[in-house]
Amino acid sequence: MGDCQPNSTLPAANLNVYIQGAGFPILCLHGHPGSGSSLCVFTDHLCKRFQTIAPDLRGYGKSRFQGDFEMSDHLTDLEALLDRFQIHKCLILGWSLGGILAIELALRLPKRVTGLILVATAAKPRSNHPPIRWQDNLYTGIASGLNWLKPGWKWNIETFGKRSLFRYLLKQHTPLSYSYLAKNAIPAYLQTSPAATRALAKAMKAGYDRLDALSQIQCPALVLAGAEDRHITVDSSLETAQNLKNCQWQYYANTAHLFPWEIPERVLSDIDRWLQAHPQVISL
Repeated sequence: MGDCQPNSTLPAANLNVYIQGAGFPILCLHGHPGSGSSLCVFTDHLCKRFQTIAPDLRGYGKSRFQGDFEMSDHLTDLEALLDRFQIHKCLILGWSLGGILAIELALRLPKRVTGLILVATAAKPRSNHPPIRWQDNLYTGIASGLNWLKPGWKWNIETFGKRSLFRYLLKQHTPLSYSYLAKNAIPAYLQTSPAATRALAKAMKAGYDRLDALSQIQCPALVLAGAEDRHITVDSSLETAQNLKNCQWQYYANTAHLFPWEIPERVLSDIDRWLQAHPQVISL
């Protein structure tokens, strides 16, 4: 997704941030479109033992920003955020685009990042998403609107949801996953700025490949992937895991890019087990 190395002179943005709990800090980074609140599937669980810090990235959620910017500006913002809250060490959890930013922060701030939890992401992301047709957009609009009015409505899921673009984001079209869509995905989509979309599109066009740099990351990592992910393929996530020195790998059958909303209990249980096995990632 383009070069995330510093190449911008824009000042750091004062990000809106959602903070929950107390204890060792976990920085939680959302994807595109997304917001800090769309990570509640993780933060509502982890905040019972840790302090979760989930910012709205520049141009997302309530972190409004005028004008264009580069992907590298997210890193400037996040480093400033850590300084603002005097966070000297943290674990980073990143979902999709957030995982790419987590990798970049670990490369940029190796002494401050104790560990990585990388969700549906890759250091060299590849997609096998089919072309989008006008019918896809039509059904997605209808499914989203009805789901907003009546989250998890089975008739809407069967009639429109499974014909919409949601079929590439989910494999398990359950009322639970659609409730997450209504609560977290639709508001995040509506709050994602055109500038954020342009920045990502520009980076995707330029390409992104940090596989060779992964050997520099010494901290433990957990890589989680959905076996049927069309946005960032399971093979590209596995390739990332194989290039990290101290990494545990887990993929989930019959799930896609939004697998934390499909099987939240299993994902959170696997994260808990990894944290228990790696106490150094949550220790100052």
